[in-house]
Amino acid sequence: MKKNFFKLLLLVVMVLVSCSKDEPNIESQSGAVQFPKDPLTIEQINSRISETIENTGDFDWNAVDEHFLWSAVVHGQNVLTVGYGSPDQSFSETEDPVLESKKNALINIVLENEDFDERKLKLIEHEIITVFDIEVTKIETIIELRKSDFVRYLEPNGYNHYSNFTAKSSSGCDKNPDNINSAHYTTISPNNAQVSWHFNEHNIPQAWNHSTGSGVTIGLIDTGVSASQYLLNASGINDGASTGRFVQKYGTFIDSAWWWSSNYDGPHDKCGHGTAMGSTMAAPRNNDGMPVGVAYNSNLVAYRATEDVLLNDYHERKGVSAALTQLGNRSDVKIISMSIGYVWSIGNIKDAVKYAYSKGKLIFAAGGTSTSFTNGFGVIFPATMSETVAVTGVNDGSNYERCETCHSGSKIDFTIIMEGDNNTSKAPPVLGFNTGQRRYTGGSSVATATTAGIAALIWSKYPSWSRTQVLNRLKQSAEFYPNKNGSFGYGNIDALQAVQ
Repeated sequence: MKKNFFKLLLLVVMVLVSCSKDEPNIESQSGAVQFPKDPLTIEQINSRISETIENTGDFDWNAVDEHFLWSAVVHGQNVLTVGYGSPDQSFSETEDPVLESKKNALINIVLENEDFDERKLKLIEHEIITVFDIEVTKIETIIELRKSDFVRYLEPNGYNHYSNFTAKSSSGCDKNPDNINSAHYTTISPNNAQVSWHFNEHNIPQAWNHSTGSGVTIGLIDTGVSASQYLLNASGINDGASTGRFVQKYGTFIDSAWWWSSNYDGPHDKCGHGTAMGSTMAAPRNNDGMPVGVAYNSNLVAYRATEDVLLNDYHERKGVSAALTQLGNRSDVKIISMSIGYVWSIGNIKDAVKYAYSKGKLIFAAGGTSTSFTNGFGVIFPATMSETVAVTGVNDGSNYERCETCHSGSKIDFTIIMEGDNNTSKAPPVLGFNTGQRRYTGGSSVATATTAGIAALIWSKYPSWSRTQVLNRLKQSAEFYPNKNGSFGYGNIDALQAVQ
């Protein structure tokens, strides 16, 4: 009898041990959840992110438990981004003692739960948007922060390991010139300036009889504009028939492996993507026989806010949010173009988009261009936001078909013809990285820049109009209006109809 009792006891112990291995989050007698002491591996984190995106089409850090969030923070240089304040309080333009007290209360929670001295605390506070970035090493800190009503969201913005991408990537970058097929452009005065074939598909040259973008300033948030391209610098922006305008360059991207660094990388493009976008929107109607921009008399304010098109790095996310708030504060900037993004939403960028939107800016965002990382995803962030206008590219066939690498979906608002039907080498020519060079470009990136340029033509023709009026004119000129296609929005825009 005693022998059978010990056998039964051993069996119960084995069952309990087995259950404890399968269920790592155990509720203690006090009711508190007991998490494993070790963080999840990068492979485990990425596997769960992929599974969530496959099942729901999105991923939200607010929907994961504290152990999962802490694990991502640990693998992301221990930086935690904290959105604070009341729900939907994305920004504050004035000193608010109540809001300040909420922020300080959250910082004190970190200090109370961490071991480091307050003088060595790594903390970065953002201007305008109600966000701060802080060093966190303990899961207990995250548990306590999540209990606070002052927290809007917690995100591990230093985590850049998803799909094996690191902080240093080159998605969308190309500085090499191309041999341009003469069939892919027409020429125009003053001296054989080149008009991309896709401009004619949208009646952009015809629209120039009514507007050239004069008096409108476009903000470009991207990888910057090349210092080596004469026609996109202060000395060359007024070349040929382009007169009385300016180009300005700023840098908000910090080139450093350390999240707390202040080593700004300067205003100039090192990737090539931003130069191509700037060319598409605003390259001068030049004397040099080079490609022309859609709004060739508009002003251009270009920000080097990212290293490439993929916002997977802390400094890129911070750089974009800073550029958005700075452009939001400029009364002369009416349009913001962003041909950059990520596969799920990023809190501090979402807050900054809302701030720029509150200032009346018309914000265009790329629906997504597939790389080895983004292939298979639908419309990407921030084009998924209601505050942005989402654009993608289609080919020039008789039926609507997205370009080979372009994303589509219900969030898309407009399309631009970007590619030849069954001929992916037929793409828009733009200015190259260096003076005298040209290159091909394409995808939803250039579709977005083209649409931003058309919006500048409209606003130039009707300078007293609001953002809503300009957007409505874009809709009214599009092929499917007043209906909206489930994958391509209002469809292809007719620039001539838009400016008349």
